[in-house]
Amino acid sequence: MPEQATEPRVQIDVLLDESDRRAALDDTTFWSLRATPKELPAVWLYDEAGSLLFEQITRLPEYYPTAAEREILTNHAAEIATRSEARTLVELGAGTSEKTRLLLDALQAAGSLERFVPLDASEEVLHASAYAIASEYPTIGVHAIVGDFERHLGALPPGDDRLIAFLGSTIGNLDPARRQVLLRAVAAALGPRDSFLLGVDLVKDPAMIAAAYNDTQGVTERFVRNALTVVNRELHGNFRQERFAFEARWDSVNEWMDIGFRALEAHTVTLGKLEIDVAFELGERLRLEISAKFRPDGIERELGSAGLATELFVTDSERRFALLLARRSD
Repeated sequence: MPEQATEPRVQIDVLLDESDRRAALDDTTFWSLRATPKELPAVWLYDEAGSLLFEQITRLPEYYPTAAEREILTNHAAEIATRSEARTLVELGAGTSEKTRLLLDALQAAGSLERFVPLDASEEVLHASAYAIASEYPTIGVHAIVGDFERHLGALPPGDDRLIAFLGSTIGNLDPARRQVLLRAVAAALGPRDSFLLGVDLVKDPAMIAAAYNDTQGVTERFVRNALTVVNRELHGNFRQERFAFEARWDSVNEWMDIGFRALEAHTVTLGKLEIDVAFELGERLRLEISAKFRPDGIERELGSAGLATELFVTDSERRFALLLARRSD
């Protein structure tokens, strides 16, 4: 008699349901459009079409961060596994966990891995990736959490020997104040045998950085413009693409890419669902995202200020990107 297939061991906790997520997003959008500069939350970039466009971006020749981080993980995942001795791998902002498989493979080869805990705001993406990981790694449990990594670190399942990974330089999308709050929350969540793995994009030739966000095929511009389409659809808005020029520029003072639009004429945008009118002056900026770049001593100071001590710092061969392994310093 053929053996019955068994369901992969998967647990999914939903801490952020769709109604909660949308209410919070609407509120954040309302207040962001009153900030200086005006902003739209970057979450609007990642509907289904936006996510597909971002996948295209990661394969562009100009977009170095994905390949650089993959190179580091390929070369150093075994060392990270040995140093961390992690039995549980936690990934913040997990998405599809594509690069994370290099860590999973290394931890499994080291013989320590028992559980994978991906945390992401998208229930649909997380559900698919959790079952995919469970099928690919049948000897481990998968405990997925639908939540916000800035709000729900306290919900991570307890246990010793956890490795909390925050890859892709996603931390660069936060301004310094939000970074410090998050890093302190990570430090508070770590036990004495836990560790934290952080991926950061490094400061380098501004021309190389700018080219990564101004690709010759225009994929990044289509990706960012899609956010206006999404806002129009979801918030009953009347953003008109022809009234905004795409602009991704290097801010040398803050050492980040400032990504968004500049108004080509004075006009007013209405968002019916939020019951607001937003006036733009000629030349006014509308920010969608920042992408901060880091200097080695600077990011180590930020970790230190949050109560984290760096014990491993590795880069790709061209020193474009870095991974830092840290533990709680107290």
